[in-house]
Amino acid sequence: MAQPSPDPVHLRRVDAARNMRRFYRLSLQPTLFGGVAVVRNWGRIGTNGQTMMQTFDDSMSAGEAFERLARTKRRRGYASPPESV
Repeated sequence: MAQPSPDPVHLRRVDAARNMRRFYRLSLQPTLFGGVAVVRNWGRIGTNGQTMMQTFDDSMSAGEAFERLARTKRRRGYASPPESV
């Protein structure tokens, strides 16, 4: 049975003193060949940024990579943006 894919992660890092306004997005998407891809998108807030896709044969490996990347970015100062009502 397939595991439910985690929700996409949207992270931001803003440091006005260093003129830093960055974003980082992670998501899991199915591939055409039955695998799973971890899609990363990053760059300066207000731009499209860069995108990288890494494919995996099973959802477990992709989920582990997804969680590892999210954990690494949070350690480096990225945080979820505040919820707007």
